[in-house]
Amino acid sequence: MKLTDNGLLNRKEWEDKGYKLPEYDREKMIQATKENPFWVHFGAGNIFRAFQANCVQNMLNKGELDRGLVAVEGFDYEIIEKQYRPHDNLSLLVTLKGNGSIEKTVVGSIAESCILDSENETEYSRLKEIFSKDSLQMVTFTITEKGYSLVDGKGNQLPSVTADFEAGPAKPQSYIGKVVSLLYTRYLAGKKPVAMVSMDNCSHNGDTLFKAVNAFAEAWTKNGKAEQGFAEYIRNPELVSFPWTMIDKITPRPDASVQEILKQDGLEDLDPVITSKNTYVAPFVNAEETEYLVIEDKFPNGRPELEKCGFLFTNQETVDRVEKMKVCTCLNPLHTALAVTGCLLGHTKISDEMKDPDLVKLVEIIGYKEGLPVVVNPGILDPKKFIDTVLQVRVPNPFMPDTPQRIATDTSQKLPIRFGETVKAYMKRDDLSVDDLKCIPFVFAAWLRYLTGIDDAGNAFTISSDPLQDSLKPYYEQLTLGEHTPEELHGILEPVLKDAKIFGVDLTEIGMDRKVTAWLADMLKGPGAVRAALQKAIA
Repeated sequence: MKLTDNGLLNRKEWEDKGYKLPEYDREKMIQATKENPFWVHFGAGNIFRAFQANCVQNMLNKGELDRGLVAVEGFDYEIIEKQYRPHDNLSLLVTLKGNGSIEKTVVGSIAESCILDSENETEYSRLKEIFSKDSLQMVTFTITEKGYSLVDGKGNQLPSVTADFEAGPAKPQSYIGKVVSLLYTRYLAGKKPVAMVSMDNCSHNGDTLFKAVNAFAEAWTKNGKAEQGFAEYIRNPELVSFPWTMIDKITPRPDASVQEILKQDGLEDLDPVITSKNTYVAPFVNAEETEYLVIEDKFPNGRPELEKCGFLFTNQETVDRVEKMKVCTCLNPLHTALAVTGCLLGHTKISDEMKDPDLVKLVEIIGYKEGLPVVVNPGILDPKKFIDTVLQVRVPNPFMPDTPQRIATDTSQKLPIRFGETVKAYMKRDDLSVDDLKCIPFVFAAWLRYLTGIDDAGNAFTISSDPLQDSLKPYYEQLTLGEHTPEELHGILEPVLKDAKIFGVDLTEIGMDRKVTAWLADMLKGPGAVRAALQKAIA
């Protein structure tokens, strides 16, 4: 059994082994898409293959669509060359369900795969042709938040961006420069409307994409490399829109245990490819069953009825509320609490942490008791039901190969949003008091305890990478196992506790600093002290 068009000809063999196959005429779909493409997606990674491509497949199966997707990769061309095209743009989705079962689906909705390479005349000409089509309604992105940045980590403009600003749209080298060049092609073809939709997991993602695109449009019109009307075209939401979205679906790296299941079915050529850019990509994607995609409904050239496959269309304010609900209360804070505390307690799988009654109680208190009172209900999703699904279905899923060590990465960048926003909401409310928060300051202390790199059994472990690791080192190096008074720890850590960039607020101004150092003193007493402090926090 091979994942190719020829390999699927013996449908019975696949279906007998439990695989769902495309139920439409794929050849006819591919032809229709190439003639009149409606959806181009940049970022040919796992979440796109598991979510957006599968949604389009479901609609194709029901006859609700007659065309599929155009997938474009602009960062790592080998994904297309070594994975997509050898498999005829087919993908295998393995849905890992919370009840321990799996669902296997051959996804065939990707009609065409393209490479965003301005130096490759064939590839780039095809993309220009697609962007000139009247039929193109939406251009979507999953390129990570970093993909939209025009500057490096120090805030300096990237050399490729500087060069593209000066040279114009003919042959840009930067990712966004190439995208804007294709938009300029669409402008020259008659100022045709289109929606530019970031589906990346970052706040106000539509604005992030607009700012990057607009910077190029302004630079090119200013230096005469593009017609003056191009910048106006980009800024006219009746022609080019930049909707906000909120996406949520866990798609971990392809797992060896899943690969083994597929091999036992008789599938061949399943080995992952590790590209020269160190991208790990396989013919299959493993993902959880739960998924949410909330989209601001701004599509100047119309759109297909994607609500039929579960996408939620609404206004910008509601997208914002859903995003804050998820990131500040109902999912991300619970993940971070499990990550840093789980590492200290020796856990190596997030799902196993949900078998630890103390950790379950911790995240229940953070979610239901401390977070939920300040959540603004977005209406389109119920916050309590969202937390229920997170704690009862998603995190305990035994098939999801996610680790607290991975989630603990960059924690200093996560704390101000994931917990600081809740603290600030308490500060604004007359009926709530910051003093009532118990488990959020416990998590702050657990993170500081985590930075010591010594677990609760007294064993050393490697802390996950963090951009503030070096600057915080002089402080956490002074934290040793043994008896410390909260006052002593406060003297060491006061500059950190005051840092609103880390915690979202200056903890010394609201009195939470003393709670944090008291919890930290408890956790540093010796082996077993973290567990004892946790049990005290949840009592």
